[in-house]
Amino acid sequence: MKRLVVLISGNGSNLQAILDACQQGRINANTAAVFSNKANAFGLERARSAGVAAHALSAADYESREAFDRQLIREIDAYAPDLVVLAGYMRILSPVFVARYHDRLLNIHPSLLPKYPGLHTHRQAIANGDSEHGTSVHFVTDQLDGGPVILQARVPVCSGDSEEEIAARVQQQEHAIYPQVISWFVEGRLMMRDNAAWLDGKPLPPQGYVID
Repeated sequence: MKRLVVLISGNGSNLQAILDACQQGRINANTAAVFSNKANAFGLERARSAGVAAHALSAADYESREAFDRQLIREIDAYAPDLVVLAGYMRILSPVFVARYHDRLLNIHPSLLPKYPGLHTHRQAIANGDSEHGTSVHFVTDQLDGGPVILQARVPVCSGDSEEEIAARVQQQEHAIYPQVISWFVEGRLMMRDNAAWLDGKPLPPQGYVID
């Protein structure tokens, strides 16, 4: 059975969706370990409750981003993962980390990429008067939130919506599509080739597979 390692920084709701999908057999894989850059991240408690190894590393203990990432690589590699999953991991990855897990590193981002890479995506959607927003699962490259998009889910933006209301709507979709993409990968249906996402032997369009 394939092995996942998940990286988090906070509450870990997407992690919980992944753990549940593994337990229910919707992902044919085991979550081998969870790592966080914050020792107080509630996601670590979610991991422990599921019987999954939980680790925290503090960036303050390392002289540089690369030194931190090299130690993280050593600890991740002890679990021999087939796939590394970023689930609300709020550190920018160094090129050495991205290169180590090239083709087997996924992220979920709360916007319809390429719109709104980086932070405060819901705020930007409101400020720009967008009628729809959403979330994207993508392969990770050295470009921030710029790797090939695999799957997107759209949600409406209603007049008077707060950031919190939009975030809740987006998060509901995230919990559905991230396990789906991970399942595709562990089943051998999904890969990155020629800097594009391929599903079932065919390249996906730039926006990936889209769910409304």
